[in-house]
Amino acid sequence: MRQAVSRRYDNLASGEGRAPDLILIDGGKGQVASAFSALADLGLSHLPMVGVAKGEERKVGMETLIFPDGRKPLHLASDHFALHLIQEVRDEAHRFAITGHRAQRGKARKTSKLESLAGVGPARRKALIARFGGLPGVLAATADQLADVPGISRELAENIYSALH
Repeated sequence: MRQAVSRRYDNLASGEGRAPDLILIDGGKGQVASAFSALADLGLSHLPMVGVAKGEERKVGMETLIFPDGRKPLHLASDHFALHLIQEVRDEAHRFAITGHRAQRGKARKTSKLESLAGVGPARRKALIARFGGLPGVLAATADQLADVPGISRELAENIYSALH
């Protein structure tokens, strides 16, 4: 939480951007304290902030609002319009985060370890996969076997082997 808040508001501390009307933290006392501490380190402790904590049984409609200044937590009625708005904002933030994580995982699955190796471009990658039948075969190959592939020098073969093991 601390790192995320610091990254998000660092530009504001250096005079760039516009301050938010309210910072909504998805979490209880610990998360709010961590976020508040990060803002204080940036000289932004004056920004309004509230945390949204799920109730002890973590049931929807039992949320509590937590304030960084030590005020008594506020429990809103389950049918209160403000609670519904806060729930919608929180749910949208969760959806956004989950979508982002899924995209990262999908990209990682589609990216071959060979793509990140220095000196191995599309032609050499294709030659390695053709020779060894795919990434598992390349991973199982020795440096000598890698060097036998056309276009792969002994030095590059050793670099590939070292990077993959």
